[in-house]
This record gives sequence, structure tokens and C-alpha cells, in this order.
Amino acid sequence: MCRLFETYQKARLVFVQTMADLATRATNVKCLESAGVLDLLRPLLSDGCSTVRQCAVMATARLAEHDESVAQQLLSSGMLTITIENLNNFNVYYKRSALYLIRAIAKHNEDLASTIVRLGALEHIVSCLEDFDTQVKENAAWALGYIGKHNEHLAGLVVDAGTLPLLVLAFQEPEMSLKQIVAGALVDLAQHKPEAVVDAGAICHLVRGLDNQDPKLKRSTLCALGAVAGARAALGEAVVAGGALPPALLHAGHDTAPVRRAAACLLRDIVKHSVDLAQLVVNTGGCGPLVELLSESTGGTRVPACMALGYIAGQSDQLAMAVIEAKAVVVLVEILQNNGDDADLCAAAWTLGHIAKHSPQHSLAIAVANALPRLLQLYTNPKSSGEVKARSLCALKQSLQCCLHRPALEPLLHAAPACVLKYVLAQYAKILPNDARARRLFVTTGALKRVQEIDTVPGTSLKEYINIINSCFPEEIVRYYTPGYSDSLLDRVEAYTPQIPELFTDRVPSDCQSELTLENGN
Repeated sequence: MCRLFETYQKARLVFVQTMADLATRATNVKCLESAGVLDLLRPLLSDGCSTVRQCAVMATARLAEHDESVAQQLLSSGMLTITIENLNNFNVYYKRSALYLIRAIAKHNEDLASTIVRLGALEHIVSCLEDFDTQVKENAAWALGYIGKHNEHLAGLVVDAGTLPLLVLAFQEPEMSLKQIVAGALVDLAQHKPEAVVDAGAICHLVRGLDNQDPKLKRSTLCALGAVAGARAALGEAVVAGGALPPALLHAGHDTAPVRRAAACLLRDIVKHSVDLAQLVVNTGGCGPLVELLSESTGGTRVPACMALGYIAGQSDQLAMAVIEAKAVVVLVEILQNNGDDADLCAAAWTLGHIAKHSPQHSLAIAVANALPRLLQLYTNPKSSGEVKARSLCALKQSLQCCLHRPALEPLLHAAPACVLKYVLAQYAKILPNDARARRLFVTTGALKRVQEIDTVPGTSLKEYINIINSCFPEEIVRYYTPGYSDSLLDRVEAYTPQIPELFTDRVPSDCQSELTLENGN
């Protein structure tokens, strides 16, 4: 009789262990589901053998992690309810597996996460944050992050459950894996409830966490700080006051690309709020590391670095000049020339526009770097995406509205479409009235002729700019270069009646007569 029960128990254990192993591969999930594995696992969740229970929950969690429909079935069948009710009734191994199941279901969408909250799981998860076992705390933090990441309401419920003080305490634990997971949970919660993260005193601990040498921890910590800093100006100031700026600049040159990208994102989230924060980053030496990141074509660092420089340049003309002096314009134009990803092209164009928009001096730096023709090419290229075209056109407008550099305007006059051409002519209308040499070159280079060839509608701004330009030249010069004027001159020649003076009229016949007399005499 005892052997029979031992065989039964061994069979159950072999079954759940095999199911847990098979569930590690996503390709097996559909086959197991169609075979009715969930119905077979359901009674084993409350099995009398602790190992069978734990392995059954583990197999269920792995199935749910790979397939959203399986996760939905676990909720509708009450299997998750059974697991939650038993969460604090069994050993730490069961707790680890049960928390794994909760986060495997919660990660898919906000509806599943909301159902988990309605089942009362938050109270059990929070209690697990105080457990002595490190892996239990890790899985609890992971589950909280997966629940709170979906929307502000769920994040608020997680925060209201009193999780943040416990997460901050867990972040101070010496175990590296626990620090990494807690930092990730703080990132998820800070995206929706950044003020609560600050109020929990997490900033100073996160900044101290950057002293650790683990790249994954550095990345997660920088992301958490960035999520807080990007929410609003006051929180950005709180992050800076917490001492995050110097290590962020230092980590912009880290050996690991994800760390560099996270540092660039943090700097971007700080400088975007106000001129004071941008000035502080510039004064701390922030432009140099950001320009260096622009040269990286991999790792995802280029876009946040571009945007950080764009936010800095957009705050004031002095800050834009600091970006120019950091040699950023040349690198940004190289990005446009190299036909990179759409995200890179959009970010570079957007930043160039923010640099150029302040004054003719700023626009001159863009013009002499030969950025305007390339922006025009990107805008007119039929292969460019809609976003690239929109960013290129915006950068062109911002640059041209301040540009007084005639050599940069002239190529656009012959190649630009009407929507860009009016900005080019607007600048010529500012230059020509006060510059005699520019007027001469405008004629000799064929620019005046090109202006006369433009089709316009009376009353439009384009027509007004053309009228201003034409008024800068003598009327006969304008008529000379007007299309069709040469044909009208030829018509006048054909229709013209010569008016020969009478003195010459008398002489011509007598001379002709003398010549005829001499010929007849010979």
C-alpha cells in the first residue's frame, strides 16, 4: 500500500517537473494548452506535497509568461485565486513561484493587471517585500513593477499600498540582483507617479547606487532618475539637487552602450524643462560628452544626445552658441549626410532648427556647414518618410528665417519648392535693399532672372517678396529678365519703321547713280 502511494506521488512530481521544463520553450505552449495541461495542473496547485505544489505553480507561470490567452484562462478558471490564497501559507519556494505567476500574468496588459489587484494580490505582494528570502523580495518587486507600469491608476494603487518605502529599503540591500530588480520597479512606478518616488526619499539612494560597478544596475538607476526628472521642472530640479548631474555626465562616457544611452536620456530629461537647468548642465561641461555621443551610430545613444542638445539650444541664444562652440553642428550635418535611421535624421534636423532659430549669427553656423541643401534634399526626396520630411521642412524654415548668408540662399532659390521658396525670397528682400554688391551678384548669377520666372498669385506673401526684390533694381533690368521680353523686342524690331535723316536720303540715290554710270561706260 505504501509503495502505491509513493508511486502516485512520484508520478505527480515527474509530471509537474516535466511540464515545467517543457513550458520554458514558447514553441511548446500551444501544444500543451491544446492537450489540456491547465486542467491537469489545477488540482496540483493545492497538492499535499510541497514540491508538487511549487512545480505546478512554476509550470503554470511559465505557460502564462509566453501566452496571453493562457494568462486569461488562469484568471477565469480561478487558478490564480488559489495561488494567491496559498501565497503566505507555504514555504519560500512556493512564494517565489506564486509571485512569478503573478508577474507573468500582470505583464501582458492592464486588464489582467487590474484583475490581479481586484483579487487582493497587492496586500500579499507587499508582505512578501518584508520576507527574509532575497528571491521572494525580488519576485515581489518584479510583480509590483509589472502591475504599476501599465497606467497611472494601477501605479497609484501600488503606491497607496505602501510599497515605495519597502522598495527603497530593498534597494539598499547588498544583493546585486535585488538592487537591479528594485531599480526596474522604481522605473515603472516613476513613469506614472514620480512625485511619490521623490517623497519616498529614493533620489539620494538611487544616486548612491551609481557608485556600483554593475552596468545593469547603473542603467536601471539612470532610467529611474530620468523617469522622475522628465515629469516636470520641479522634479528635475529635485534630481539635480540630489546630486545626479555629475555622475550622469560621467556615465555618458561609460564603456557600456546601454549605460551611455541611459545617461543621455537623463540629461535630456533634465535640460528640457527650463533655461536654468540647461544652463547648469552647460556650466557643468555637459555639451562635450553629448557631442561625443553623436558620433556613435549604434547603441541608441545618438537620438537622446541630439535631443538633449536641441533642448539646450532651444532655451536661449547664449546656450545655442555654446552648442555651436562645442562643434555640434558639424557632427549633426554628418548625421544628415550619412542617411542614417529616420529617428537619427529627425533628431538631427530638429536640433539644427533649434540652434539656427535665434539670430543670423546662429543661422550662419548652420549655413556654412552646408546643412540647408541637405535638409532640402531630405524634404524633397520621395523616399523620405513623412516624419523626416516634416522635421526637415521645420528646420529649413527656422534656419531660413534668420539666414542672411547670400551664398547659402542662392542654391535654394533654384531648387526649392514654393513652400520653402517664400522664406528664401523673404531673406533676399531683407538683404538686397541695403547691399549694392549683393544686388549686382543677384543679377549676374541669374537669380533675378529666376525670380521673374516664378509663377505667383497676386496678394500672396510670395508675390509681395518678389515685388520688394524687383523694386531694388531699375525697371529696364527687371523687364529685360522677364520671360518673353526678348520676343517682344524682336517683334518691335520687325514692326519698326526706320526714320532715316533727309541728308542721307538725298545722297544715297546720287551715289548709286554715279556707280551705274561708271559701269555702263565700261
